[in-house]
Amino acid sequence: MATRHKAAGNCPVERTLEVIGAKWTVLIVRDLVTGTKRFGQLLKSLQGVSPKTLSERLKELEASGVVTRTVYPEVPPRVEYSLTEKGHSLSAIIEEIRRWGEDWLPETAADQ
Repeated sequence: MATRHKAAGNCPVERTLEVIGAKWTVLIVRDLVTGTKRFGQLLKSLQGVSPKTLSERLKELEASGVVTRTVYPEVPPRVEYSLTEKGHSLSAIIEEIRRWGEDWLPETAADQ
């Protein structure tokens, strides 16, 4: 996790991709743009992601200051994830990715 960030050079694109370039990361941010989510909600929304991978990506995003993790002292414990101000600033990038996909990528048969 931390070693990935040390490898980034001086290029801002490279540094940004070190934070959001891993598989599932942009989709996690996409889901959190709409509001705070619990782990199970994210797992259900991101069909195909393993719990281990989701946990790793959330930890990476938290370490990067993109996501905040709140643990409530309840039984059973409740943990919620939300975007920080830094994380919310990625919403414009996510919107542009969505827009590009609509403009340039044909819909799949499952979407029709």
